[in-house]
Amino acid sequence: MAGSGYARAPPPAEGGAAAPSTALYVANCGPAVGLAHDDIRVAFGAFGEVAGVHDADGSGARVIVRFREPSAAEAAMAALHGRPCASLEDRVLHIRYSVPAKPKAPVGGSLPVATSASELGVPGIYLVEDFVTAAEEHEFLAAVDSRPWKKLAKRRVQHYGYEFMYETRNVDSKQFLGELPPFVSKILQKIISFPGATKCTSKMVDQLTVNEYPCGVGLSPHIDTHSAFEEMIFSLSLAGPCIMEFRKYPEGNWRAPSMASGTDKDSLQEPQCIRKAVFLPPRSMLLMSGEGRYAWHHYIPHHKIDDVGGQVIKRNTRRVSFTFRKVRMGLCNCEYRQFCDSQSK
Repeated sequence: MAGSGYARAPPPAEGGAAAPSTALYVANCGPAVGLAHDDIRVAFGAFGEVAGVHDADGSGARVIVRFREPSAAEAAMAALHGRPCASLEDRVLHIRYSVPAKPKAPVGGSLPVATSASELGVPGIYLVEDFVTAAEEHEFLAAVDSRPWKKLAKRRVQHYGYEFMYETRNVDSKQFLGELPPFVSKILQKIISFPGATKCTSKMVDQLTVNEYPCGVGLSPHIDTHSAFEEMIFSLSLAGPCIMEFRKYPEGNWRAPSMASGTDKDSLQEPQCIRKAVFLPPRSMLLMSGEGRYAWHHYIPHHKIDDVGGQVIKRNTRRVSFTFRKVRMGLCNCEYRQFCDSQSK
């Protein structure tokens, strides 16, 4: 199932029943046949709590529906497979069980790609799929597209709250641009209850950078400057997917070796460098905190095609990210001294 991070469930043993799963692959269902993800979520929600709905591939006519409990998936399968679904325009659905695809290193030595934060295994990194709805995604993209962009070498940006200065990788905390724009208020409300978030108040973020990445464009490995921002960094992915790689240089410092040497190669593997990667689907929210924020460089490879569990995912559209941060008003005093620009000085 290209692009979904899920695969067909293994066939049952001879004479046995299919193994229970919380995920269903649903064909003849999706935006291409006039069924929005939100409507699909409501229809399947009649059988139990739905954890997420996303495209199974690039066709727009097949989706993955994930439940919290296997019993809910079983009930939906029994009620809807091969039958007209009244709440989805009487469309006849074709359903089978699906399971998360196991990470698989593709030809060429690329990294296995996790499809969840728990599978990634980097402390302090959290990921929530379908953090916003498809309708909200459209609303947010329309809002930023109606505002002026600042052009960088390979992408366009917008800054709110405080402007990020790329030359120094810092912000001028004395130059306040104003409150965050009203169109992100829904996001800020949801952030307060985000898994892993601490000090959950409406003022936990005060700076927003919107990045627009053209097809295939990525981001050089870096740690968001400790002296510029507080611990928690939230990144909402819209429009297109990407792979985010995390790298830890045990003998290094806050500057990635690739940054110091002026290179940015996918094949760059410094001695003892720990590398892990995770798939960020559209409408997902990533939280970087603790060790994952302070001691791991994050990086988006410059690829037009990614491999997730042996499935090919094309970056055939732009990706727009909303990165929310809290500007630090003093020096950082974290426990990751070797990666901290405040303490390394």
